[in-house]
Amino acid sequence: MAKNRQPNGASSIYLGKDGRWHGRVTVGVKDDGTPDRRHISRKTRSEATKAVRELERQRDSTGVRKAGQTWTVTTWLTHWVENIAAPNVGENTIDGYRVAVYHHLIPGLGAHRLEKLEPEHLERFYQKMRANGSAAGTAHQAHRTVNTALNEAVRRRHLTTNPASIAKAPKLEEEEVEPYSLEEVQRLLAEATKVRNTARWVIALALGLRQGEVLGLKWEDVDFEVGVILVRRGRLRPRYKHGCGDKCGRKPGYCPQKINVRRETKDTKTRAGKRPIGVPEELLGLLRQHKEKQERERVLARDLWLEKGYVFTSPTGEPLNPNTDFHRWKDLLKAAKVRDGRLHDARHSAATVLLLLGVPDTVVDRIMGWEPGKSARMRSRYQHLTSPVLQQTAAKVGALIWGSTPDQLTSAPGGPVLCLSRNSIPAGADVYVACLGKHGGRYIPFLHNEHAQAVASQWGADHPGEPAHVEKWDRRQWEREGPGGIQAIRDRVPDRRLIHHAHAVFLPGGERLNIGHDEQWSVMAWEYEANLYTDLPVRWNTGRRPGQEVEAQVRGTDQHAVAAAFAEACAQAVDRARNPGNYGDTMMLL
Repeated sequence: MAKNRQPNGASSIYLGKDGRWHGRVTVGVKDDGTPDRRHISRKTRSEATKAVRELERQRDSTGVRKAGQTWTVTTWLTHWVENIAAPNVGENTIDGYRVAVYHHLIPGLGAHRLEKLEPEHLERFYQKMRANGSAAGTAHQAHRTVNTALNEAVRRRHLTTNPASIAKAPKLEEEEVEPYSLEEVQRLLAEATKVRNTARWVIALALGLRQGEVLGLKWEDVDFEVGVILVRRGRLRPRYKHGCGDKCGRKPGYCPQKINVRRETKDTKTRAGKRPIGVPEELLGLLRQHKEKQERERVLARDLWLEKGYVFTSPTGEPLNPNTDFHRWKDLLKAAKVRDGRLHDARHSAATVLLLLGVPDTVVDRIMGWEPGKSARMRSRYQHLTSPVLQQTAAKVGALIWGSTPDQLTSAPGGPVLCLSRNSIPAGADVYVACLGKHGGRYIPFLHNEHAQAVASQWGADHPGEPAHVEKWDRRQWEREGPGGIQAIRDRVPDRRLIHHAHAVFLPGGERLNIGHDEQWSVMAWEYEANLYTDLPVRWNTGRRPGQEVEAQVRGTDQHAVAAAFAEACAQAVDRARNPGNYGDTMMLL
């Protein structure tokens, strides 16, 4: 009678001539196309059966380690960093990987067999790094590197699980960056006028460009007519090799005949990084002056000049070395007597200035070059709640609850700070009212007579044939009879620039409500109500009315920016009308 045969590929358990129980499990196919049959051996049948079932479970879930070369941590990390990572990541990234692999991971873990590496080995290794003086950031970089390398080993079936994904990463407490105050920025800019490449530091402090982005700028990226800088590449750190055949006995970077083996620049890493940035007219003027100085340097250098088109160069036309640029930053801090900080802190300062100015988030993302999916996290990291921001917020809360009007003081460090105007208007003060137009068409009250007279004079010049005069009212009379009450009283002459407005209201379901007048209009700032006008290019917000409608409001001095922001404000208002819980409006609807 024929024996019962297992189907092809099925696991088998049998008693061998050596008295031990053996099991064989098919886990896949080898590189040559033959079945990959794994063998196990145990003393008893039950132990062999249990081992076979466990091997089958691994095969059907996470997969079984691929047969072939037996890797150690050293051989795998070396293979991974040179043959897998190097061709597929950027130059700066591979530099970080190599430092972690060759200076930390291989000396500390290299002798382990790859499949025998345990999470506990990694955790003890991180502790030793910290005990030997490595910074928390260095230990964390080693963890990220080994985690990436072992993920690739799992993907290629050299491992079944990644022990680094199980190990507890070194604790990394992100240091809170204190951005430079407006006063400190102004001191740095004043000192920058005394050094070479002045505009380089103005761009960093005013626009927040990364170091590589500034050093990678070329004149073709600067449009003086439109007033825009196009960011599209970054400067790379040079990497040198010996040009003397390693005979000088120095490191490659100090070899007298050193050869740079790395390209000078690379394109921006993300689409968000490639971006146009509007340039203030003052900075454009500095760039024009810088270009003239560079022309003079080119003449002086003669045949030593290497024309590569960079905005910021060495005296012979070469792009600036990031390391040299860093030391010039440190020199600038000392000369300006400003506290020490990283060059990247200038970027934090620029982002915080945008927060102080109330620039919309989408515009901030474009200026800073943040990807849409990461922009919220980056804003929380780079935009710091400085004292002026907190004081402005407190003033706005007071204005909402107690009906006071924000006004500006300029004595606070770091820029203007909002305070409550009721504190700046004496209780018994007289009010000087500019009465404008026929039949008292418009009343604008001031604390000071000269301000009211100036506005009346302006009105007469702008509206020929219409009357304008100033009347003196006491405080009580104005609060009782004047339109607007105390909130309308000004303590300075308003700006005469044109302010553009846009406004829309939406029902709870998102339907546009007919508000009875144009959705966009413009008025002179000095004709705008109280002190609520703005001198910003654009500012917008959405809010829910007590009647559950949601309104979008936009205003600013830049008409095109207002129109662009209006579309975004309306989109948010529609979403807010449909999803009140996402905006904290739930309590208003109860």
